[in-house]
Amino acid sequence: MMDDFGLYPREEPFDPLGVMLFKALQVIAFLFFLALLAVSPDAKEGKIDSKAEFMITLDWPDSHPDDLDLFVQDPVGNIAWYRHREAGFLTLDRDDRGGANDFIMVNGKKIASPIREEIVTVRGIVAGEYTVNVSHFVATTGEPVTANVKVQKLNPTAQVVFDNKFTLDHTGDEKTAVRFRLDAEGKVVNVDQRPKSLLETFRTGWRNGADLDPRTGVSNNAARVRRD
Repeated sequence: MMDDFGLYPREEPFDPLGVMLFKALQVIAFLFFLALLAVSPDAKEGKIDSKAEFMITLDWPDSHPDDLDLFVQDPVGNIAWYRHREAGFLTLDRDDRGGANDFIMVNGKKIASPIREEIVTVRGIVAGEYTVNVSHFVATTGEPVTANVKVQKLNPTAQVVFDNKFTLDHTGDEKTAVRFRLDAEGKVVNVDQRPKSLLETFRTGWRNGADLDPRTGVSNNAARVRRD
């Protein structure tokens, strides 16, 4: 009689299909969570997953028309530059010619890229001194250009070894950005900015050598001509 007046709550009718669907949804959500744990790498601050040991970056103002070149020499004399992009463990990833070649293709159309950057990676450890130089190949504007060179040690964690700005002011201007020394384990043991001309290294080799430069395999005459 009391129940007829609604003084006691009635139990909802049991729905086995709804319970099964709810349990199935719980199982799917749990499996999805486990899948995320399986595919997600450990998030460790500063951890770099890279085959390179060092990354050396040259950049100058966006959309600048001038052509700057990055030269890196390793302890045994290998030099990575625009005519010899792979030398020992050194690799020049891109030759940026300023306004001459900074385009990307999108749906068959050329789109100008404002980024001015060259990167050399060091993919193995050779103990000794590395020299990083920048050359002002073409001074289109006739004005000084402020460039930045950064050297980063990538493994086992990212570490900035050197980061500094300097100015180049005419065609043919060459500056030593940094010289750094590694021990046998790849630890940086010295950093300085003593000047050293890598372009003069080429000139000396051409004057004293045969028709072919032994480091690049390019003839004396061809090496003096800008890349095709």
